Amino acid sequence: MSFEIKHLAGGVGAEVSGLTIDGPIDASTQERLNALWLDVGILVFKGLGVSPEAQLHLSRVFGTLEVHPIESIRVDEYPELIWLSNKGRKMASVYYYDDEPVIGRIPWHTDLVYTTTPCRGALLRMIEKPDLGGETGWIDTAMAYDALPDELKTRIEGLQALFQFILEPGEMRFGRPHNVRKEMEGEGARQDIAFPEFEDVVHPIVWTHPVSGRKALNVSPLHIRHLVGMENEEGDDLLKSLVDHATQKKFTYFHDWAPNDMVLWDNWRTMHCAQGNPPEETRLVHRTTLHGDHAFGRVA
Repeated sequence: MSFEIKHLAGGVGAEVSGLTIDGPIDASTQERLNALWLDVGILVFKGLGVSPEAQLHLSRVFGTLEVHPIESIRVDEYPELIWLSNKGRKMASVYYYDDEPVIGRIPWHTDLVYTTTPCRGALLRMIEKPDLGGETGWIDTAMAYDALPDELKTRIEGLQALFQFILEPGEMRFGRPHNVRKEMEGEGARQDIAFPEFEDVVHPIVWTHPVSGRKALNVSPLHIRHLVGMENEEGDDLLKSLVDHATQKKFTYFHDWAPNDMVLWDNWRTMHCAQGNPPEETRLVHRTTLHGDHAFGRVA
């Protein structure tokens, strides 16, 4: 099966077009797609997510899929798919960013970095797009690492940081959004989701990708708390500078969704964020998660 590749503006990620996903994808195409994904980290498939089956066929090209532990967000008949939406909830948490109300905004983070074995990646498919907002952003943290001065690379090699399971932007220590306040958390916001307990973990702040061997910055702003052995002003200043560096625009790609778009990301070399949307807008996406079989960190 042939397909075309177009690198995205700014050099972060690539768009794949010309695929036909009407069943399992042949071995040769799988091999070429995996090589491309390993090379660029983020793949955009515009308009190809026409069904749950198409999403599952494409997801399985890149690894083993996980069944999400929270049953209430699994998609009926497709246990490897989960839905993420404000649809069907009477009221959700509303945050005000510069006095503008937003729901569903999630700051920059790496998935499951608050565990010892983060997932390999994920594939997101847009089902129902809001008229306003709803964009998703990604950062190529390998590109961010490559851009560091050599002396800073030497300084941070071997350093470790503590990571915690954090949900609230107001609890972030680094990269915290400015001018944000939480107004309400009403019925239907989180009562239907029982979050498990997570122990604090320690990870290196420079990850070496187990497959490609590329190094990447691991500084998930939503979850990182402090450098191990440097719980002081020096350590905090260093982490702040690394977060500020990694979240520069030149390392990011923001996707303005259309229905049936899909985006795949390598969780071992990226961070992502959800921009959220106005409370009156509805957004519905389906997601598959690729199992991670490599332990980067340890329980604190």
